[in-house]
Amino acid sequence: MMMTNLNQRFAQILSGLAVAVSLAAAVAAPAMAQAPDHQTIANNLARCTNGAGPAVEVSVSGIRSSKGMVRVQSYRATEAEWLEKGQWINRIEVPARAGTMTFCVPLPAPGSYGIAVRHDVNANGKTDLREDGGGMSNNPAINIFNLGKPSYKKTAFSVGEGVRSIGITMKYW
Repeated sequence: MMMTNLNQRFAQILSGLAVAVSLAAAVAAPAMAQAPDHQTIANNLARCTNGAGPAVEVSVSGIRSSKGMVRVQSYRATEAEWLEKGQWINRIEVPARAGTMTFCVPLPAPGSYGIAVRHDVNANGKTDLREDGGGMSNNPAINIFNLGKPSYKKTAFSVGEGVRSIGITMKYW
């Protein structure tokens, strides 16, 4: 008789846990759907037309060659997220074109952001200091002392409900 009561109580506990897990998943799913960070997206310039936003239109000048790939990534302008691995919001990666290229980067909400650009000349997915180039919003100085990672405060810019335009000049080492 005592074993039957224990089995019934154990079944009740398991049933309660299943309900709790289901509720937690139902609550979490909409929140995750609203903040789809870490997306590789197409370079859709139509997303930077009047009435669109929040977004940033990025004009990248000084691209040395049409070899390799150019990657543009957006970050929140915070110490915890700026240039930290896996903390980017949106990424656009396209074949390089010498000269100037324009990108439209949608952003999740008005706020303070930073943009990082990399030209991976040999398209190997690694930073090769002899060939590859880079640039960041506000065009901060990049040198051996900051190892290519200036403060988020130097690269931050504000975006409202609309589209903000910025220019980034590539630097090659």
